Amino acid sequence: MTKLGRENDRLRKVVESFPKVTITVLADLVADQFVFGEISRVSREAPVLILKHRDRKVVPGGGANAIYNLADLGVDVLPVGIVGDDEAGKLLLRAFRHKRIPVSGVLKDKSYPTVTKTRILAGFAHTAGQQVVRLDSEPTEGPNSHLRRELVLAAREYGRASDALVVSDYGYGAATPALLNAIREKRSLEKVPVMLDSRYRMLEFTGITAATPNESEVEDALAIRIGDDWDRLLAAGEQIAGEMKLESLLITRGKDGMVVFPRRHKPVDIPIFGGDEVADVTGAGDTVIATFSAALAAGATAEEAAHLANYAGGLVVMKRGTATVTQQELLEALGKAPPVAREH
Repeated sequence: MTKLGRENDRLRKVVESFPKVTITVLADLVADQFVFGEISRVSREAPVLILKHRDRKVVPGGGANAIYNLADLGVDVLPVGIVGDDEAGKLLLRAFRHKRIPVSGVLKDKSYPTVTKTRILAGFAHTAGQQVVRLDSEPTEGPNSHLRRELVLAAREYGRASDALVVSDYGYGAATPALLNAIREKRSLEKVPVMLDSRYRMLEFTGITAATPNESEVEDALAIRIGDDWDRLLAAGEQIAGEMKLESLLITRGKDGMVVFPRRHKPVDIPIFGGDEVADVTGAGDTVIATFSAALAAGATAEEAAHLANYAGGLVVMKRGTATVTQQELLEALGKAPPVAREH
């Protein structure tokens, strides 16, 4: 067997082992609502389009999308988070149940409205539509002390039975550094690896095993501009990995692919899978953290996990809206092309 054949065979075995993996996800749960309208005419009241309502769908977004991705990859996923006692929250719970995802760790509370991101898409009949505006509905404050305590208890209980803990922090208060610290008090979950995807405060977390920021999040965290400067990217990655004491760091770079920084090994630059066939990048980061975490929990090296995350990320951006990648799709992608890395 050739080296490339051995690499693909190894990656295939990792993906096939996903159903043996259990992962707890502490997450900000978001409902992604898509409202589709057919362009009718221009309004007389203002220079805006009048759309004739055609369809609406609500799908898991934010941390809920990471959970959905793990389920579609075949992982036994245990979500911990909060939804409101409202339509969006009920639809998220229904979506989880449809995938046979346990919901006992998802708290439902009248005082905490479900985070909802509504995207209005305009188009003509038989077209996909173009997003024209997004309306976000968010809680005015984070979860109260009772809800925080319940989140900690649920995450501890599930985490003890898991191979990894994923923290999906979108800044809404259900996946904060303080909550993670509370979950691990008295050395609780000491041996459970923690994977982090944090939108705004990556460097505030401690005790993290692996993180998957995008390049702009790295720039914001370090107050720098990377651009096309490879040396600056390397320095930034090494700084974050060192400050956070990570076992591995994966920086996603959109059309430029991703770079993985394994501890005690050279960084690996991976070009995007699938070329320029990008339909929608919504939720791609959730697919990456899900696949990377599943692979690491299944025993993959950081480089192997990064290659699998790259396949999954390349597949999901070819789909419109908030989407997932299935275990079968990932296996089929492995059969079409070997993993590739760029030399520097």
